Amino acid sequence: GCTVVLKPAEETPLSALAIAALLTEAGVPDGVVNVVPTTDPGAVVGTWLADSRVRKISFTGSTGVGRMLLRQAADRVVNASMELGGNAPFVVFDDADVDAAVEGAMLAKMRNNGEACTAANRLFIQAGVAEEFTAKFSAAMEQKVLGRGVESATTLGPLIDEAAVTKVQELVDDAVALGARVVTGGSRPDGPGHFYPATVLAEVPEGAAIRGEEIFGPVAPLTTFDTEEEVTAAANSTSFGLIGYVFTRDLRRALRMSENIEVGMVGVNAGVISNPAAPFGGVKESGIGREGGRVGIEEYLETKYVNISL
Repeated sequence: GCTVVLKPAEETPLSALAIAALLTEAGVPDGVVNVVPTTDPGAVVGTWLADSRVRKISFTGSTGVGRMLLRQAADRVVNASMELGGNAPFVVFDDADVDAAVEGAMLAKMRNNGEACTAANRLFIQAGVAEEFTAKFSAAMEQKVLGRGVESATTLGPLIDEAAVTKVQELVDDAVALGARVVTGGSRPDGPGHFYPATVLAEVPEGAAIRGEEIFGPVAPLTTFDTEEEVTAAANSTSFGLIGYVFTRDLRRALRMSENIEVGMVGVNAGVISNPAAPFGGVKESGIGREGGRVGIEEYLETKYVNISL
């Protein structure tokens, strides 16, 4: 009997409306799932959270907006689930299958043009395979064909809007100014549209903003490391903790890294791990709660204890 009000992102309302149409076609009664597109999300959601009928809020989006919603939810102690930003480390050890690591990196970095919370954001490559990985990964990135989605040859489309392109370019420029080396890409093409090429940066220094901020674009910053302890500390040196990727043939190392990296999900020798039957979510400022599987259903339930004396 629980009804739902869904506010889609103002940039992408049509997919939510299409899902609502499918729900209607499947027989969901009118009024059970309600879609409210708006260009004024703050006013709409603020009104919802002030209503005593609202018992739950689930949000997918930026950490900044998530903080604001949590503050609003606190006024009425509304149950909240937050799937927020990411800053995923992608770690390749010397003993990894480099070809498999390159394939995994392409999947983890370039899904949805890099505009995904699960995207590999910081690539750490152990010194022994750094040269080989960089060469093979850069070659794979250079094969991406930038263009409009309606063109059959296109394998890398535009970013969501002008602000996204501007942010990506600023992050790249900052890294280069601090000493990073552009291996491929690195500058916006001439002409209209929100396009940015597949870009690889090597030798990205620790102080570069691109190592601390979510990129949300087709840019891969590479950093070389020497020891497991060093890369674990680097992987955890962020307020985010959604997902991490580890490539190694050593099972013990894989299990140690899985335990020691401060994230909610780990991909071992895999660049895509999302699964509707598995719990999806992060720790630290990447979110609260889980989506998917039984755990995801429990996010929408309350436990009631009844003790009856006869």
